Amino acid sequence: MKKLFYQFTKPILQANLVQEIILTIPRLVCGYLLTTDFGAAKFGMPWSPEEKNLGLFEVAFWFPNDVAQYGGLFAMFPAFLAWMGAFAEAVGGLALLLGFQTRLFSFLIVCTMLTAMFAQQFEAGLWNMLPAMGFLWVGLTHLALGSGRFGLDYIITQKWKL
Repeated sequence: MKKLFYQFTKPILQANLVQEIILTIPRLVCGYLLTTDFGAAKFGMPWSPEEKNLGLFEVAFWFPNDVAQYGGLFAMFPAFLAWMGAFAEAVGGLALLLGFQTRLFSFLIVCTMLTAMFAQQFEAGLWNMLPAMGFLWVGLTHLALGSGRFGLDYIITQKWKL
């Protein structure tokens, strides 16, 4: 189990520092935007806007109703899926920013962005899908590569050295 955790956590390092920096910048920007803006507006975090009146890890009252409108499975479990989507954005964004369990949280972000693209924004057209697509591409990149050299995953796996 420990070896599996190590393999899942260990980032794939790039050949040189410039490549590491180029891959780190989108992770930091997207993580910051997800956790401070997109996620914090619908999921209670210490930095959520006061006017949203959200307790810690509380989902905004309107969000499950929005999720239910997607139909199908979303209509069957709107509260759970709204909580998971908001968690993926707010907590996943923070984890992406820190480079902590990057692959796990990138997977959650990818799932959330696919939902945003196809269940929420598809009818409105490509331009409305672009923000979710941007987060999707960053999520896919870091799902494959992990945090890189500039993240907690790298520090954790350097300490373990399996």
